[in-house]
Amino acid sequence: MATSAALAIFALCLSCLVSFDAASKPSQGFSVELINRDSPNSPFYNPEETRTQRLANAFRRSISRVHHFSPESQISTKAAESDVFSNQGDYLMRISIGTPPFEILAIADTGSDLIWTQCEPCSNCYQQNVPLFNPKSSSTYRDFSCSSRQCTTTSGTKDCDSDGICHYEASYGDGSFTNGNLAAETITLDSTSGPPVSFPNSIIGCGHNDSGTFGPEGSGIVGLGGGSVSLVSQLGSTIGGKFSYCLVPATANSSKLNFGSNAVVSGTGVQSTPLTFQILKTFYFLTLEAISVGHQRVEFPVPEDFFSDLSSAVDNVIRGQRANDPTGTFSLCYSIQSDLNIPTLTAHFTGADLELQPLNTFLAVSDDVTCLAFVPNSQIAIFGNVAQTNFLIGYDLEGKTVSFKPTDCTTE
Repeated sequence: MATSAALAIFALCLSCLVSFDAASKPSQGFSVELINRDSPNSPFYNPEETRTQRLANAFRRSISRVHHFSPESQISTKAAESDVFSNQGDYLMRISIGTPPFEILAIADTGSDLIWTQCEPCSNCYQQNVPLFNPKSSSTYRDFSCSSRQCTTTSGTKDCDSDGICHYEASYGDGSFTNGNLAAETITLDSTSGPPVSFPNSIIGCGHNDSGTFGPEGSGIVGLGGGSVSLVSQLGSTIGGKFSYCLVPATANSSKLNFGSNAVVSGTGVQSTPLTFQILKTFYFLTLEAISVGHQRVEFPVPEDFFSDLSSAVDNVIRGQRANDPTGTFSLCYSIQSDLNIPTLTAHFTGADLELQPLNTFLAVSDDVTCLAFVPNSQIAIFGNVAQTNFLIGYDLEGKTVSFKPTDCTTE
């Protein structure tokens, strides 16, 4: 029987929670920009880093995110949402909250659901380079009461202050946390394909006590998981259960996140696989049956055993000069100076066979060492954003499928 593998990516889910601004014409679909963390358009950009350093750092961040899936990552009983990994994400989104719109640049996080930002007054906030959102300056901000449906079903607690305001509390796997008020507010997205789109009465977290590894360049998190209060879940039926993205290589500037009719994936080369649903609603699961190395098929038993078998199959084909990873991250590495015969790897999901190119499977960790971009994990298998580069990937939540189309995402 095939084992389910977590698709830990810009994984999104939908359920109808808010109304759509009719003036935004949702039937036409829309797209928003995803800013690559390491691009010159990002406040995290470090001009002193080389391309190789940026690639290696991006993959280490990806590996760190594996901890979101482990039992050690805990959320308190007062938590509004599931695990996030603070400022270590690879993509950023510009969104506006409130009336008039107040722009924030937030981490787009696939490992969480809640949309939150730091708010005034903030008794214990991490340093933020841009002004904090002041809810008193917005005419559409409204705290939820403890007796509200949103409080009882979203945060799972009636932890209230003397004013009867609903509080959320989330603690993260790396020790970071955010505490604040659960509120309704208007969210506005700048569309790359038309006028801005607004979503009134969206559920957000207004953080008043936040600390940990969050960086000063960002101003909150946009949860893109599958839970009920993630951004895409709150778009609801207005986008017909469809969204897609096309992730550019790690050092390119930006990608697009598409909704509604803009998110339809069609044409030559499209392959689809069923979505399966598990207890962890934040994450999406696909069924991985095997990975082929050239013509050798390596069946998927359990994640830890599979890595050993896959590494052996790859090494038998490459037969290059082995090298040590100077970062200590990867176990199967080669000298770039040697003549490498890097094979095509094919991921066999149920009903879909994805041919992964070297940019999806190997990573240069230094100027003279390249490594197989897989790491063992005894608990779960994750198909991450490096493997998804240069695929147009579309989700149809109503049809319960994910579709893949090989694409030069820099031209999308």
